[in-house]
Amino acid sequence: MFSKTCEYAIRALIYTAQMSKEGHKIGIKEIAKGIDSPEYFIAKILQDLGKKGFVQSMKGPTGGFYMEKENLDHTIADIVREVDGDKLFSGCGLGLKECSEDHPCPIHNEFRHIRKAVSDMLERSTINMFVENLDLKLTFLKQ
Repeated sequence: MFSKTCEYAIRALIYTAQMSKEGHKIGIKEIAKGIDSPEYFIAKILQDLGKKGFVQSMKGPTGGFYMEKENLDHTIADIVREVDGDKLFSGCGLGLKECSEDHPCPIHNEFRHIRKAVSDMLERSTINMFVENLDLKLTFLKQ
């Protein structure tokens, strides 16, 4: 459903939020290990998300990535839009460019309900909500 980049971005932001809530800064190696991702890939993703204000970073021996309290209110939909664009929220289920209400593809009518349900779920889901579920051990990021 998401690109690999988007999957890593979501997992990295949730992990960083969870680990930095006590004011700690987390290095790329720890984030990569914590979410089971390649270091070089996650470093690039987090640098990009840092420029866009989703996460903060500090250089130096005590530096690393961290999240401010206001970042915890970002929804998963915000992250998906930033990384993958709007295709998930408005695109055709078959990837057709001309698909619309007036000119539907074979799965259009069924798929719009699925797309709406996914969109609603992602809009309701905040980073903070996932951090709380992780803290309560209701969910996991890595086995």
